[in-house]
Amino acid sequence: MTSPTIRVETAETEAAAWHARLGARNVSTGTIEEFFAWRAEPANAAAYRRVEKVWADTGKLADDPAIMEALEAAMSRKAGTGRSRAVPRGLLGLAAVGAAAALAMGGWAWMQSRMVFVTGVGEQRVVQLADGSSIRLDTGSRVRVRFAGDQRLVDLERGQALFTVAHDRVRPFVVQAGGTQVTAVGTVFDVRRDAAAVSVTLVSGVVDVAPAGEGRAVQRMVAGQRTRVTAGEVAVRSVDVQAETSWTDGRIVFRDTPLRLAVAEVNRYLTAKIELEATSLDAVPVNGVFRTGDRDAFVSTASQVFELEVTPGPDGTVRLSERKNN
Repeated sequence: MTSPTIRVETAETEAAAWHARLGARNVSTGTIEEFFAWRAEPANAAAYRRVEKVWADTGKLADDPAIMEALEAAMSRKAGTGRSRAVPRGLLGLAAVGAAAALAMGGWAWMQSRMVFVTGVGEQRVVQLADGSSIRLDTGSRVRVRFAGDQRLVDLERGQALFTVAHDRVRPFVVQAGGTQVTAVGTVFDVRRDAAAVSVTLVSGVVDVAPAGEGRAVQRMVAGQRTRVTAGEVAVRSVDVQAETSWTDGRIVFRDTPLRLAVAEVNRYLTAKIELEATSLDAVPVNGVFRTGDRDAFVSTASQVFELEVTPGPDGTVRLSERKNN
């Protein structure tokens, strides 16, 4: 049986090794994910914090003459012809720590900037986090993940994502979408960020939605609700959760959706867009289910149901317009 003392020493050694790995010029996403999985164990996290403190303390000694002398001695010995110079053991230890600190700090900054996940137009992606949570990104989305000791923070910089949160009462899971903040402990919820609004749909569990601005109360949500936050109001209503999250199955569900909005929704998944030139039909309701990215099916259905003319564009777009009476 491994003793606690040996385990701590092992954790310290592994922490130092991780600093070296993350300070390399090229670090794969797999290595970063492996690091977070390693750090999820309390003993490893504690060792990592101790090493971070060493980095900070070492940084304060950067201009110390003794440190500089030790570093110069170490570099001279490395560049020499094989003959070694005697350097005080204590100074060499400090120099090694200083070098490791500089390397590790650079690796940590690089790693933090790499915890960004993006999807292109028409693409979806599932990201597994080290704490056991997962993020499913919809088309044209971008999130930044930042885990600290007492908080799990995700910035939804654009687009839409479904969050399946691992239960951890000590570390709440917080999603920032513009000025809106969604806080959960262990639950499943969908957040969509548009230019003018943030919508939160709760699939299971409980979340708190905190809109930006003074005097705006925190909204406690229950499963089956959607909260839409705009500059002017916070609106809560019951919704069909399966329809609201149908994008996770590659479907778009329209229920009395105005044609103009339906076209905009279909266009989220297309690089070659649909252009609607039928202002008199903007508000006509659309009902149906379409596969995400299936432009042909939507165009065919809309043109037949609403008697629209279909005109291909030279850039790959397609125009829907009202038919002219002869």
